[in-house]
Amino acid sequence: MTDNLVLVTGGTGFIAQYCMMALLNEGYRVRTTIRSLGRQTEVREHLSVGGVEAGDRLSFVVADLGDDAGWAEAAAGCTYVMHGASPTPSGSQTREEDWIEPAVNGNLRVLRAARDAGVKRVVLTSAFGAIGVGHGADYRRPFDETDWSDLNSNVAPYQKSKTLAERAAWDFIAREGNGLELAAINPVAVYGPALGADYSHSIRLIVNMLEGQPGCVNVNSCCVDVRDVADLHLLAMIDPAAKGERFLATAGRAMWMIEVADVLRQHLGEAAKNVPTQVWPDEQVRIAAETNAQLKGVVPLLGYDMNATGRKAERLLGWAPRSREEAIVSCAESLIRLDLLRNRAESGTEDQA
Repeated sequence: MTDNLVLVTGGTGFIAQYCMMALLNEGYRVRTTIRSLGRQTEVREHLSVGGVEAGDRLSFVVADLGDDAGWAEAAAGCTYVMHGASPTPSGSQTREEDWIEPAVNGNLRVLRAARDAGVKRVVLTSAFGAIGVGHGADYRRPFDETDWSDLNSNVAPYQKSKTLAERAAWDFIAREGNGLELAAINPVAVYGPALGADYSHSIRLIVNMLEGQPGCVNVNSCCVDVRDVADLHLLAMIDPAAKGERFLATAGRAMWMIEVADVLRQHLGEAAKNVPTQVWPDEQVRIAAETNAQLKGVVPLLGYDMNATGRKAERLLGWAPRSREEAIVSCAESLIRLDLLRNRAESGTEDQA
């Protein structure tokens, strides 16, 4: 057990809240940033759903990625920082800059504050989107941590922002870090139990299926349970072997969306009665994407092999993730248990990874 203070940025985010629970369960004190103090109660309620009563071991600071205010206060006295606050796909971004500028500048604000406060190590929540996007069909698979997305190709703004933001972080450490350590976690599609209506954008895929979307897009992805993503953040924070390293957070091979639908039907019975059984033809997706901002980002991924490996984290850090099936089924069961399917909440806030 330890009494060290850890800053977790973006406290309303799905991954961030699981990171906070992992830290609190290990005896750390946690400080988290939110953009409005009015959301403190929501954060505490979500942690309680996850079985953690934070009490006075959790504190809040107001800070926004787009402003310098609050970040020095947030980092003061912290031994470690877990930084996951970043724009996510919400459909409100109209220009690439709406994604890239807050992601890149937000990373740099947090890293400067951490360096100036004498923080030992920052664990950055990056994404698979910084590793495996924009490569041709003949590029080797599975992807690993030596890969970077090819931004000269057709890459959606979200993936572009994650790539540029992570590169900026590593460049900062090399040029201006002054001994600050960095490790990066690159999650694939993150499932696992939701804590409330403000869930990750990956979980929206499961919601869509359970609510009866007309078909599955012809897209594949690896997946991982959010509880294991949080565990990997914790391992990367304290293990000396993680210094200066990237880690893909993924369990098993990539699955096509129709395979995810099959898992839901196999395990949920009547609750999966609306889950699609057909693949949505690519041409229909392309036509629909002309008037749908979220589908527009899917088009470059149609038929694209996104298989990746998490063996580095398993080998170096002893990470042992749950199965893909458990990640998917526990996610769906939580959506049903928390009654999140009837009045679907829009998610995708800046504070999510």
